[in-house]
Amino acid sequence: MEFRELKEKDGKYIAATYNRFSAEIYDGNGATLRSEDGKEYIDFGSGIAVNSFGVNDREWKDAVIAQINKVQHASNLYYTRPQAELAELLCKKTGTRKVFFSNSGAEANECAIKAARKYSFDKYGEGRFHIVTLKNSFHGRTMATLSATGQDVMHKYFMPFLGGFSYAEPTFAGVKKECGNGTCAVMLELVQGEGGVKALDATEVKKIEAFCKSNDILLIIDEVQTGNGRTGRLYAYEHYGISPDIVTTAKGLAGGLPLGATMFFEKCENTFSAGDHGSTFGGNPVACAGALSILSRIDEKLLLEVQGKSAYLRTHLGRIANVVEVSGLGLMIGLEITKNAREVAEKCLERGLIVLTAKNKIRLLPPLTVSKGEMDAGLKILNEVLSE
Repeated sequence: MEFRELKEKDGKYIAATYNRFSAEIYDGNGATLRSEDGKEYIDFGSGIAVNSFGVNDREWKDAVIAQINKVQHASNLYYTRPQAELAELLCKKTGTRKVFFSNSGAEANECAIKAARKYSFDKYGEGRFHIVTLKNSFHGRTMATLSATGQDVMHKYFMPFLGGFSYAEPTFAGVKKECGNGTCAVMLELVQGEGGVKALDATEVKKIEAFCKSNDILLIIDEVQTGNGRTGRLYAYEHYGISPDIVTTAKGLAGGLPLGATMFFEKCENTFSAGDHGSTFGGNPVACAGALSILSRIDEKLLLEVQGKSAYLRTHLGRIANVVEVSGLGLMIGLEITKNAREVAEKCLERGLIVLTAKNKIRLLPPLTVSKGEMDAGLKILNEVLSE
């Protein structure tokens, strides 16, 4: 099928919810992707922080295929080894006590919202359900997570949104102002991805944590995009030296398969009981097998490599013309530029580099295993496009 035919078929049969770039992803290796006609692209997007070890990682494929050869799905009314083993590995690596598996970051955040409200209901009774998130945040596209998202541009068309959310400035004073007797949780992205790749100030986050603990307000950290090694630590909250009550993650967890996880620390490990929440596909054994392959290989050596690659990219990116600021953490990098971000992304794509946007910033999310050669090739294209 020619690319023109593919575009026509897509336009005819798929809901027009995506402003797609004019490229086909057909196959590839590592951080190099190809279209069916053989054009190559250096991948600085990794499927929006999903393909943790790039594409065609042999160990990941072997783990997934081995599980497919056993059983592809089992109802959560029964036990499966990959799910139990993945939950154990997550708990041992983080110190969390219990895990709920779902299919996406939005579902992981839905679960966290429900858990926070039930924790507060069980302890304080009705009326304590309010959750504070940050302005410029993004927590998903379901009705609850969209309601939790602190961006006015997202709050159109689908009214009425769920009540019980308010949006604070990204400071301790801002969060405290929004909290009251009816507040049960504060939910933060430590690096706001869709909001412009902005890392929160560590001192402000520590103050928010202390305030939450002194008022029995649960602290939820949304690690959907920042998690699973993306920032140079297993989870971004480790950079901040804080102890959350609930952590959500997804994207890179299963290396390309749909899997979300909501992790509960001691305070709310027993909040849910049978029937309080559920998912048909959550914790699918194939997805969990893939996640086991990914998570078991995110060790200190790899995390140090991520930190080194981040430093290398940031140093070179800061020298490129028309780059005003380099933001983010680890291999989650934002570029404030003097040009239109979408136009820059399109020109990069024409020359063989995949980059993302976030508002009017360029967003870079390469695989954790991106090679120096791939980084240099991508930097060369970015430099050419931005310097024109």
